[in-house]
Amino acid sequence: NPSYLINDETKFGINNTGEIIEKLKTVDGIKSITTRLKSIAMVSSATTGTGILLNGIDIQKEIETTNINNKIVEGSYFEKPTRNPIVIGKKLADKLKVKIGSKIVVTLQNMNEDITYGAFKIVGIYKTDNTNFDLFNTFTQKEDLNNLLSYKNNEATEIAILLNHNDLTDTVAAEIKKIFAQDIEDKDIVIRSWKEIQPMLQMMNEMTIQFTMIFVAIILFALSFGIINTMLMAIMERVREIGMLMAIGMSKIKVFLMIMMETIFLSITGGILGIVISWILVQFSFKTGIDLSAVGEGLNSWGYSSFIRPELDLIYYFMIALLVIFTAIFASILPARKALKLIPSEAVRQDI
Repeated sequence: NPSYLINDETKFGINNTGEIIEKLKTVDGIKSITTRLKSIAMVSSATTGTGILLNGIDIQKEIETTNINNKIVEGSYFEKPTRNPIVIGKKLADKLKVKIGSKIVVTLQNMNEDITYGAFKIVGIYKTDNTNFDLFNTFTQKEDLNNLLSYKNNEATEIAILLNHNDLTDTVAAEIKKIFAQDIEDKDIVIRSWKEIQPMLQMMNEMTIQFTMIFVAIILFALSFGIINTMLMAIMERVREIGMLMAIGMSKIKVFLMIMMETIFLSITGGILGIVISWILVQFSFKTGIDLSAVGEGLNSWGYSSFIRPELDLIYYFMIALLVIFTAIFASILPARKALKLIPSEAVRQDI
């Protein structure tokens, strides 16, 4: 609901979640769908209190959509039947000075704008790579939160969708917006992709790609100088041989192609060796991981893990191989032109 995004008030919800989900199931590329009931609340323990976002979730659907259940470090993820169970972040648990089995009181406003209270029992503590997320987000069963907020089972404040692949984000978002065009026009619902929800994350992702391209360009630029230097030295060492070939009738085109092909084959040989070594290093690093715990706190504040596992799709290896070949072609032009400028009568008499 557009009004919920502006005011964060639970009275602005989605009433017909069942109908919406049925329409969403017709869209290709969607892996799972879950409904959530969100409410800004105040949580209090025996020692202190703080503001939180209380997420009422469909437990099974949430497992299919997110991986919070895999981030549990203490307790369990709603495995045992308990009255008003709640799962909180490690950072929040430390702040409230609570543990598994502790009870906390949540104060919030229901859809009728009345202040209501609820006592919850901590059954699980999770820890993600984002400390801000851990400090703010808590999870409980949607039916328990429905009772506190006076919501019906087919009502929610948010419908979350997980796609089969991140590359489908723009395509699927456009398709969904097309299906619900009338609802969007009537301002009944608003549809946003993760890029619109987290523009900073999208910007950082694009910046990473741009910096990677700049880094690769610098490496290829340096590579071109290495190729030029190597081939110029090769030509200088074979001035007499090249002069003899030209003297017995080899055309300049063939000399040019000879130098160019030699450069390309040299680059392909080195490129294949480099790609194989790179693949081995990436696979080894993926299995062992890279520990960046020295700067872990700073990384976690941005949602990045301090323990990373590098992974590179095969398409990037082919792209690098092609870039190396193109670099070799352009780098071979100068040495080839140098060879073409040789005068056969002078070259054959040169003794190096």
